[in-house]
Amino acid sequence: MLAYIARRALLIIPTLFGIMLANFVIVQAAPGGPVDLMIARLRGQAGAATARIASTGTGESAGGGTTRASQGIDPDLVRQLEKQFGFDQPAWRRFLHMMRSYVVFDLGTSFYRDRPVLGLMLEKLPVSISLGLWTTLLVYLISIPLGVAKAVRDGTPFDVWTSAAVVIGYAIPGFLFAILLVVLFAGGSFLHWFPLRGLTSDTWAQMSWPHRIVDYLWHIVLPVTALVVGGFASLAMLTKNSFLDEINKQYVATARAKGLSRGRVLYGHVFRNAMLIVIAGFPGAFIGILFAGELLIEVIFSLNGLGLLGFEAAVNRDYPVMFGTLYIYTLIGLLLNIVTDLTYTVVDPRIDFERREA
Repeated sequence: MLAYIARRALLIIPTLFGIMLANFVIVQAAPGGPVDLMIARLRGQAGAATARIASTGTGESAGGGTTRASQGIDPDLVRQLEKQFGFDQPAWRRFLHMMRSYVVFDLGTSFYRDRPVLGLMLEKLPVSISLGLWTTLLVYLISIPLGVAKAVRDGTPFDVWTSAAVVIGYAIPGFLFAILLVVLFAGGSFLHWFPLRGLTSDTWAQMSWPHRIVDYLWHIVLPVTALVVGGFASLAMLTKNSFLDEINKQYVATARAKGLSRGRVLYGHVFRNAMLIVIAGFPGAFIGILFAGELLIEVIFSLNGLGLLGFEAAVNRDYPVMFGTLYIYTLIGLLLNIVTDLTYTVVDPRIDFERREA
């Protein structure tokens, strides 16, 4: 098993390199960039300055001199911006420099926040981890019992009605449900039961610990509910179909013929085999909730987490933040895949990856 883990760990290096290279090429080919964005902002400031000058009827700025921005962008300024953002170097050299820095987890400095990317991520990570853990926990606590109950009662009215709820949950995107929750319960057109912004109140630091816990739970109700509704449907159906597939196998009929009770067969034999495919989806579900599903939810509820950080980085063409977060997300995902394989062997000791590879 140790040799298998070592091989999988070594495969992380070329996989991570290939993912970073593909995304780097795509970003370089995309129109626009930090230099273009900065020039556009300077031109916007020049337009605003020109409008102010026209309104006062003078050709001078508030400081008494004609603004350089109103006369256009100086080529020397453009070259200075390119050097500041590192675009005075060829793309291949920038990529190699970036990957060398990433090896030692030097993720660079944000273009627009002027702060280390790793520090920004660590600052905002608790918000995303908090939402991700609560959401993943609730999704599994709801989906697995529901899927098992649907499989045992396949074709009954309970299965039909719960399937309707699952279809609705699957059809409505999480961000759309989040907007509905805001309208209904966060001061929209109806009730104002829950706060709209942040994970804690402004006076959280002055509260006692019991009040802090209540305040925190009060703030996460709506965003976690939106994420759970958007994530439980597919896992519930996966659990049901996995259990149905195992229930119809010959070993179940043999176990029942030997006199084992239904509960003993279901939870002593079927559950272990059926859970394999559910466990296989855990890394993808956690990564999806933590780094993808939370993006719009954090924007809607103004939660200062990794999702909002990535959204603002994409809007501002903040390449160090974009690639730094991509590097960390990818590395965590690849490591979780190895953890999944180890979990397979815990759930079912019959699985031996070494023997299968041989």
